[in-house]
Amino acid sequence: MFTGIIEAMGTVISRHENGKNITFWIGSTVSKELKVDQSISHNGVCLTVEAVEEDRHQVTAIAETLEVSNLGHWQAGTLVNLERCMLMNGRLDGHIVQGHVDGKAICRDIVPREGSTEYTIEFDRKFAPMVIEKGSISLNGISLTVFDVTGTTFTVAIIPYTLAHTNMGQLQKGAAVNLEFDVIGKYILRSRTLD
Repeated sequence: MFTGIIEAMGTVISRHENGKNITFWIGSTVSKELKVDQSISHNGVCLTVEAVEEDRHQVTAIAETLEVSNLGHWQAGTLVNLERCMLMNGRLDGHIVQGHVDGKAICRDIVPREGSTEYTIEFDRKFAPMVIEKGSISLNGISLTVFDVTGTTFTVAIIPYTLAHTNMGQLQKGAAVNLEFDVIGKYILRSRTLD
């Protein structure tokens, strides 16, 4: 479980395709603190640490993960949002994030505002019931509040601190982002479909 509060940015050092899977080496300030078999969120995707060497760690994304996320687009030099698992003895600063990406969305607009930057994100209409005004969403692993919700879009406002400490500053119009919807909302929606 994660909170969506990004701890560090990592950089893709290398990628190696192995059948339908891709193995990545990621360099970061938190890599040296990781352990093999530990789960860590990479742009909102929970991946298992396979190896650690000084200031870098190795993870593999399987075909299903590559299909629903933007990890297949990663190349050497790509910046990645990183978060280690949350501790159960502290405050929950973001919202409950599992690291199980529900799908990809597209950044359709970026508008600088005084004191923030607004990003309009377009998502698949099938996810509309899970996107609510002022609700929480995980975007590339970042816990954010959505507004201006329509049947296929929402907007998020990014403050300068978040812009400087995540990869949102690298996001361009037309780029894919990873989405994870609120787990409680998903359970409620599921229970309603079974009635």
